[in-house]
Amino acid sequence: MELHVKGKNLEVGDAIRQYGERKLRKLERILDDGAQIELELAEERNPSIAAGHVAEATVRTRRHVVRARESSHDMKASIDQLVDKLERQLVKLREKRRRRPQRPNGQVRGAAAEPEPELEL
Repeated sequence: MELHVKGKNLEVGDAIRQYGERKLRKLERILDDGAQIELELAEERNPSIAAGHVAEATVRTRRHVVRARESSHDMKASIDQLVDKLERQLVKLREKRRRRPQRPNGQVRGAAAEPEPELEL
């Protein structure tokens, strides 16, 4: 799993970078090895926005691209909420894939089974 952390309108310190990486490592048990995660941390500078600390993430897997965005008054809280949201979305995708009906080899969906031979008396 590749993980990239970048900042927008703020300098990402080592403490917050390590915190984000540690929290996103939680998703390793759900994702495959080739997944890429990009975490973007931003700070809204508008004083009328109370929840000015924003965390956005993009998860790229072989089959899907999952995005999530969370904002709150604290960057760590934003990251926590973001990881929870991503985990819910990824589990939902995984379960949806597992529930998909499996077809036996050679059988086409909608094709009728072979008729049983009639018994003569």
